Amino acid sequence: QVQLVESGGGLVQAGGSLRLSCAASGRTSNNYNMGWFRQAPGKEREFVLAITWSGGNTVYADSVKGRFTISRDNAKNTVYLQMNALKPEDTAVYYCAAAPRGSFSLTVPHYYDYWGQGTQVTVSS
Repeated sequence: QVQLVESGGGLVQAGGSLRLSCAASGRTSNNYNMGWFRQAPGKEREFVLAITWSGGNTVYADSVKGRFTISRDNAKNTVYLQMNALKPEDTAVYYCAAAPRGSFSLTVPHYYDYWGQGTQVTVSS
């Protein structure tokens, strides 16, 4: 079992920055690929970014390239989402998720086994 707890959400003006954290616990949490997803009201959950278990590879959604960065500190069992140049359309509940090292895809929610409870990010115009 892996438990995930997100933090760092809040209200920010357009153009501002936020850093989300996802603290993982569990005996093998560092062996999981980690992803961030978001869900806006009335919309499906969408992929944002992901990072492999070693931190060697990252995948980004086109909508956040150049603005968002994912990183992980395996010593602290924590994954970070640095969000810069935020836009009102980034407003959503942000979820971190864990997928096994051998998972087929990093961008499809179905392949993630564990999810956090989510943290709200609101960007005002």
